[in-house]
Amino acid sequence: MIRLRLFGRCRIYHDPVSPVLKAPAQIGWDARFRTIDLVTPRRLKGRELLMRTRGWWTVEPSDVRNTVEAHGQLILGEKGELMVEFTGQKAVDSLSAALAERFGDQVLLAP
Repeated sequence: MIRLRLFGRCRIYHDPVSPVLKAPAQIGWDARFRTIDLVTPRRLKGRELLMRTRGWWTVEPSDVRNTVEAHGQLILGEKGELMVEFTGQKAVDSLSAALAERFGDQVLLAP
């Protein structure tokens, strides 16, 4: 397996940036007639973290998702970084070419 980080061009600073999950998402519950003191920490998945880049990246994350998932799998790395997992080098080369063709220099892969 080959894992590479996925970067997108920042809408404000124009630098390549990648989201990192710093802490698990916390899901709580509000009830209409009572108080529920239950908070469930949940780690986001790669696809969910990518969708959070809407407004930060210069491209639409759903378009990136469709292109990436045709060649690899969106995952979270050990430190919460957004990554793409590939079965081999051919898939890496194929996705790199597809990203360059579709998004130019706006979406990048890096170790």
